[in-house]
Amino acid sequence: MARSSVITGTRGRVGDSAVRPDGGPKVRGEFAFGSDLWAEGMLWGATLRSPHPSARIVAIDTTPALRMSGVRAVITAEDIPGSQRYGLELRDQPVFAVDVVRYAGEPVAAVAADHPETARRACAAIIVDYAVLEPLVDPEQAATAPPIHPDGNVFRALHIRKGDPDIRGPIVVEGSYEVGMQDQAFMGPEAGLAVPAEDGGIDLTISTQWLHNDRDQVAECLGLPPDKVRLSLGGVGGAFGAREDVSLHIHACLLAQRAGRPVKIVYSREESFLGHVHRHPARIWMRHSAERDGTLVSFEARILLDGGAYRSSSYHVVANAACFSAGPYRVENAVVDALGVRTNNPPCGAMRGFGAVQVCFAHEGQMDKLAEAGGIDPVELRLRNALGPGDHLLTGQRIDGVLPVARVIREAAGLPLPGAGNVGTEPMARPGGAGRTADAGDIRRGVGFAVGFKNLMYAEGYMDGSTARCRLVDGLATLTCAAAEVGQGFVTIAQQIARSVLGVDDVLLAPMDTSIGSAGSTSASRQTWMSGGAVEQACLAVRRALFAHVAAAHGVATEQLDLVDGRIVSTGGATVDLAVADAAPGVVFEEEIEFHHRLTHPLDAAGQGDAHVSLVCAAHRAVVDVDPELGLVRVVQIATAQDVGKALNPAQVLGQIEGGIAQGLGLATMEELILKEGRPQNPSFTDYLIPTALDMPQVVVALVEEPEPGAPFGAKGVGEPPTISSTPAIVAALRAATGKPLTRVPVRPQDIAL
Repeated sequence: MARSSVITGTRGRVGDSAVRPDGGPKVRGEFAFGSDLWAEGMLWGATLRSPHPSARIVAIDTTPALRMSGVRAVITAEDIPGSQRYGLELRDQPVFAVDVVRYAGEPVAAVAADHPETARRACAAIIVDYAVLEPLVDPEQAATAPPIHPDGNVFRALHIRKGDPDIRGPIVVEGSYEVGMQDQAFMGPEAGLAVPAEDGGIDLTISTQWLHNDRDQVAECLGLPPDKVRLSLGGVGGAFGAREDVSLHIHACLLAQRAGRPVKIVYSREESFLGHVHRHPARIWMRHSAERDGTLVSFEARILLDGGAYRSSSYHVVANAACFSAGPYRVENAVVDALGVRTNNPPCGAMRGFGAVQVCFAHEGQMDKLAEAGGIDPVELRLRNALGPGDHLLTGQRIDGVLPVARVIREAAGLPLPGAGNVGTEPMARPGGAGRTADAGDIRRGVGFAVGFKNLMYAEGYMDGSTARCRLVDGLATLTCAAAEVGQGFVTIAQQIARSVLGVDDVLLAPMDTSIGSAGSTSASRQTWMSGGAVEQACLAVRRALFAHVAAAHGVATEQLDLVDGRIVSTGGATVDLAVADAAPGVVFEEEIEFHHRLTHPLDAAGQGDAHVSLVCAAHRAVVDVDPELGLVRVVQIATAQDVGKALNPAQVLGQIEGGIAQGLGLATMEELILKEGRPQNPSFTDYLIPTALDMPQVVVALVEEPEPGAPFGAKGVGEPPTISSTPAIVAALRAATGKPLTRVPVRPQDIAL
């Protein structure tokens, strides 16, 4: 059902639209982001990066930089005391290039100086003698080309085989699709502050998605035990997957160790584009066959993902792309081949939707082709084939949780359309907006529909977990959890869970750092389930201890006690009636819990296996206005219904949906990091275009609440589905308005007008 976004104050419980505790400071400009970090005696760090996508390093001369006034440290690969390599999943990426560079922007050296401009000039003074090589930039050639890395050019080849590979239905459609390289484009650039400690360790405050994984990589490269490397979360200005990989962390720590002083690094916008991973560009071929009534018979796909120079999370992005390549539809016979390759292009890794975005664009284009070929309404075709509980995925896994695909389709399709009578009547609302270039008589309106799904949490046997601690004394609860708050709202949800479980109003969230066990990454739509689950279980353990104390003090059985409206009350004739704050004066109750979801398993050689914990789906309907002669587009409305399990904070859910749709709109119509022979051509917000408030359409939302078993309060993560199927819905609407096939995103003006 549709949910209101009415704000209910800062002390809400589960189901309320509690205000974010960091919301006020952020909108007032008072919140301390990573770029605001400061320490007494602080130096500024800068990184020298390769201008070439492929080259041998013949020699490096740092002498000119060292001679500059104000320069306190200069380091290269020779100065690394520990491991030379790091990596999110596989340690295949050098801290500084050794002998060769494999992408334009790869770090070669770093400098610390008294002033940031001095540090930048010192980097420019370092002399690097490169022998430039021919870069490998075409992913089609990568698998068979000479290896550009000792680990080879293939990150993963995954094959899924289900049913009869030779069976075909009477209706057959096929197509090829392409997805460009999208950047996460967060507002706050990478920033961190490293401070050398008296015990020989290092304290790093960093804007990141995964404190403990970062700590382990930093410790290995510094040659220190993990307990000597202490990470704290800096204020994060957005992430969307790009902060899951290490960026400046090791460089800042090495410089701080060498200089013996704190070192701060803040990337410029251009360096941010060079310094983090991007969404994998994709080339996809698909073929579907169906019975004459539209029932799917077979599905085939070939998926090629360009992972760039280093692995990052490519291994698992390939898996997601393959596993969800048929979309949320029943199909008994499938052949899928997915390949992720290494090239000399910039590294690619996690981004909101994680492999499902690329294949959703393709499979939804295919479903529209199939509907046209069979003379079937596109929405009806999707309903006819919608997955649900008890059905099986391409991987053979039986859906045993909640997956209301048919319901989200019906609810999205049933949301009100914008009025047709106002097409082009308001000049500012026409394609082109303030440019006033589109004439009302030239505008064509189109409507498109798309459905997407993906998994929640990590998969394929990964032992995922999160740790949380709850401390309660005199009605004040303090939560400690290392879940990185990157803007998604965990700081709000954690407090709401504690208030609901403990019946208290006052809940503090301790700073997020590595002094407690790992909470895992803020990615894969997992923190509400995993860290929310850890918080819930820690609070429940404290509540049990509190009840035991009260029961002993009042001579009643714990089973007779209940929590009602913030008071501990007794049943069965006993007379206990106490506010939680007064129930045990001065007594401290503290519990720490490590929470895990159910086990998953790796895929076998045929791509079969129980690999996923839970699934989530959403449907989108897009309405667009197009000027076909000029190629200008205005997205008028996005209507969506999303499977959320239980909306713990409806206002935050709506915020996630609107933000995800903005990124889906960007990929559909404007966002692409353009490469020329491996070099980014538009690493700035002047040339890399992202949607602004003026580009955003009306968003109409229906929240589908069917609680998921095993999840805290039945809630599912909500951050990724809005991005998955909003892009193909917009492109479907563009096809409807223009009659053009539009098989590549982003759709450019020339794709429409020429």
